[in-house]
Order: sequence, then structure tokens, then C-alpha cells
Amino acid sequence: MGLEFIDISRDDAYERPGVRSAASGQNTTVPERRRRPEGQRAEMPERRRRPEGQRVEMPERRRRPEGQRAEMPEGRRRPGGQRAEMSERRRRSEGQSVAVPEKRRRTEVEIYPLPDNRNGRSRKNNTEQKAEQARARRRKRRQRRMIAARMVTLLFLVALIVTAAFLLIKLIQGLRDTQEVANDFQTTVERQKVIEENKTDKPIMTEDFIPVNEYSRPGETLPEVNNIFVHYTANPGTSAAQNRSYFENLGITGETSASAHFVIGYNGEIIQCIPLNEIAYAVAGRNYDSISIECCYLSEDGKFTDDTYQSLIRLSAWLLNEYNLAPEDMRRHYDEGGKKCPLYFVESVGSWQQFLNDLEDYIMKEQME
Repeated sequence: MGLEFIDISRDDAYERPGVRSAASGQNTTVPERRRRPEGQRAEMPERRRRPEGQRVEMPERRRRPEGQRAEMPEGRRRPGGQRAEMSERRRRSEGQSVAVPEKRRRTEVEIYPLPDNRNGRSRKNNTEQKAEQARARRRKRRQRRMIAARMVTLLFLVALIVTAAFLLIKLIQGLRDTQEVANDFQTTVERQKVIEENKTDKPIMTEDFIPVNEYSRPGETLPEVNNIFVHYTANPGTSAAQNRSYFENLGITGETSASAHFVIGYNGEIIQCIPLNEIAYAVAGRNYDSISIECCYLSEDGKFTDDTYQSLIRLSAWLLNEYNLAPEDMRRHYDEGGKKCPLYFVESVGSWQQFLNDLEDYIMKEQME
């Protein structure tokens, strides 16, 4: 598109009164004849007017083809692809860092806080910081003291609980021991009373001693008697005489060693086989401090007949009287070696305790009649 250049600088200079000349720096007065009334435009000379809508023709030398860029003078061109250096002010406005010349650089100086006597704020900050540190140390000391106090209290409570539990256990054990002592004392008193009240005479019996032999009557002395053992023959329906003969025949056959001081038949008869001052082969390990009684029976469960039961009570009471023993000194063969003998007193619950009660009643009551 063509551009029209109109030089109106000269006219403007003459139109405005008091315009300062660029060359002399003085105000130039426009001649009177060239002044125009205010608000009136200056008339353009005829030679400078152009018809309405007509474009000003650009000189041939200044035109360039459509779409062609104007050529830059050789002195102002830059190598291809190289950007023009941006001015320092423009770089700063766009946020780009600008290299500062060496002479304009400042040496980096490490800034130290002024001494307390020169800077009151620094002194105040240091004082507040030290005070805060002192408060923190005091808080930590208080916390440590509180933790230590709690630990001491906890240990004291644990020790107190342990001591109380120990004392309670000791007290319970003491009460138990006292109760046991009391029971033992009561038992001793009752035992002594039973022993003293026992005046049972020797029951009717037959003395038919077995000949001395190594299998049933060794003839060795019985040094002491601490218990009375009750047995059963383990052969239902056999009599006292038959069992006594069995013991005697062992001295001939030698098939085993067995015997007893007494045999009670199922009719209540009592046969003494070995003198009371000699041992019998009845309870292994207890033959030298005990007396043994064999009982016959008819029932398969080993229960004694009433005649056998009453004879056993009378014989046991007399033996207890002879050796200053009490009903609790009676024993089953089962109590020593675990053998089910006598069978009924082992398998029938309460039968053995009932026998001991009946024995004590016989000693304490029957003898008084």
C-alpha cells in the first residue's frame, strides 16, 4: 500500500506562536500575515491537493513488490539465524538475567550480626532465645523428675503388692498349718482316747501253727508292729482250714512263699497259723513290722459274709489293743503294693471307711456294755 508523506513541520512552526527554534533555542514569532483565526484550518496550496479518494503515488524507487520484505542496508544486516542482542533494559524488563560487568560487580561480603552492644534487637533476640532454652531445659528436668517419681511410685506399689501377696500366702499357709495341727491334735486326742478305751479281749480262735519252713514260716522274729493288714484268699468258697493247709504244703512243694498270721473262715472261725512274735510272708517290704489277716469269702465280688466281717472286727480290735494302735493304723494289702486285695474293700467305694468306722464304734461303744 502506498504511503503519502506530507511535510507540515514548516507550517506548524509558523502556525504556533512562540515556537522554540531547534537550531537557535529561541522562540520564533509567526508573521502576522501567516496567522489564521482560531479553529480555522490552514488552506493547502493548490499544487499539494489531491482529488478525493486518490492515493498518493509512491516514487518508483521506493516501491517493492507485493509480499517482499524491505532489504536492510548492508551495514545493518546480521548473520543468518543470529538474533539481535537485546538491550540491557529490555532484558531486565523481560526477567532475563543480565551479566554485570566485572567492574560493576560487588564482592560478596558475609554479614555477621552486630555485637550486642551495637545492635539492641540482636541482643534482645539472643536474650529471648537463651531464656527459651533455659525454660526448655527446666521443662525437661521437670519431666525427668516426674518420670523418676512415677517409676519410684510404681516400684513401691509393686513391692507393696508382692509383700502383701507373700504375707497373705504365709497367712493362709499358717492357717492351714494351724488347722492341720489342730486336726492332728484332735486326731491324736481321739486316737489316744480310742487306744485307752480299747479293752477288747482275745476272741475265740484255734492255734494251729504251720511247721517252720523257708516258704511259709521262716521262724524269724517280728521286731515291731506298726500296722495290721487285711487280705482275702482270692479263692472263693474255700474254708479257713483249707487255706491253712495250703500254706503248710508250700513248705513241701516250694512253689512260692506265702502265709499269714490269721485265717478267718466264711463261717467266722479264726485259725492262727504263725505266732505273733514271728514274721509271715504276706506283704513284701512290710513283713517285719506288721500283722496279716487272711479272710475267706463266697461271693464273686469278694464281699465277706457277716460272720467273717464281725470276726474281722473283733480280731482287729484285739490286735490294736495288744500293740497300742488305733483304727487308722489298719491297712489294706492294696495300700502298700497296689494289689486289689481285699477285692471288695478296693472296688466298693466307701466300704473300707465303713469298716474303720464300725471298728471304732466297736471299740468305743460295744466294750462299754
